[in-house]
Amino acid sequence: MRIVMEEFDVEERTARRMLRQFEDLFPGVQTSDADDRRRWWSLTDVPYIQHRVLKENELAALDLAIRRAARDGAEGEAKALETARDRLVASYSRPMVRGAKGYSEILLLANGFASRPGPTRRVPEDYLNLLFTAFRRPTMVEIVYQGARDPEPRKRLVEPHAVIVGTRHYLIARDINADLQYRQFRFDRIFEMRGTVQVFERDPDFDVERYSAQGFGSFVSDAEQGPVRWRFSPSAASEARDFVFHPNQELTELDDGSLLVEFEASGWLEMAWHLVKWGNAVEVLDPPELRNMLERVRRGEVEILP
Repeated sequence: MRIVMEEFDVEERTARRMLRQFEDLFPGVQTSDADDRRRWWSLTDVPYIQHRVLKENELAALDLAIRRAARDGAEGEAKALETARDRLVASYSRPMVRGAKGYSEILLLANGFASRPGPTRRVPEDYLNLLFTAFRRPTMVEIVYQGARDPEPRKRLVEPHAVIVGTRHYLIARDINADLQYRQFRFDRIFEMRGTVQVFERDPDFDVERYSAQGFGSFVSDAEQGPVRWRFSPSAASEARDFVFHPNQELTELDDGSLLVEFEASGWLEMAWHLVKWGNAVEVLDPPELRNMLERVRRGEVEILP
C-alpha cells in the first residue's frame, strides 16, 4: 500500500481504490501478508498480462499500414485495417489507449513520408533515433548546422516538431535563439546532433501534413508560395487525372479534352523536376517563374543538384 501511495503520489483511500480495481481487472492476483503486517499483491500470469496490454508499437504499425494502403489507393484494405484497429482500441481502457495512441502519433510524425518510393538521401540512423526520443518527451536538440548563407557551421538549440522525408530530408524545428518561426534544416547540412534534457511545450496547433502541404515536395518557401496552374494535353489528360500532384489539388476537364490542375504550394524546382517527365504534354500557366524554370531544366541550364 505504501509503495502505491509513494509511486503515484496519492492518499491511502485512493491507493486502496486502485488496488481494488487491480484485483477486479486481474482475478488471478494473489495477496499475502508479511510479518511486518504489510500486504503484498502479486501476479504471476505474465503471458496473460502481455496479451491484455495494447502494445504501443502494434498500434503504430496498424496506423502506418492504414496510411500506406490509403496512399496506394487500396481503399478496401485501408477500411478493413481501420475496422480492425477500432475494434482493438475499443477493447482497452482509455488511459491505456491514450498512451498507445500518443506513441503512434509520434511515430507517424517522425515517419510521415518515409514510405514514399523514389531516390532519396541517406539519413544517419542515430539522428532519427535521437529525434524520436526528443519527439516523445518532448525535449530540445542541439545541432551543428551550416545554412546556405553561413560561412561555417554553428550551434543551434532547436525545438523539433517533425521530420519530412523526400528527395531531401528536412527537420522542421523552431530555433529558440531566433524568432521561433518554423524552419527547415536539411539533414545533409547537419554536422552534429545531440539530445538535451531541456523540455519544451510542443505547439498543439502544429500539423505536419498541413505544414508539408505548403510545398510540392519536401521543400517549403514563403517566397515561392502561391497559386499553381498546369494544363495537360488531351493525350495525357487521362493519365494525369489519376495522379495526386498535391493533397489540395483541383482538377477541371476543359472543352478541348485537356486537364487543368490547380493548387497552392511552393517548390518550383521540385515541380520542374517532375514536370520534365511529361515532356511537351504539360504546359505551365502559372506562375511564370515556374514556367521559366521548367524551360531552363529542359535545356539543362539549372545547376542546382538534388
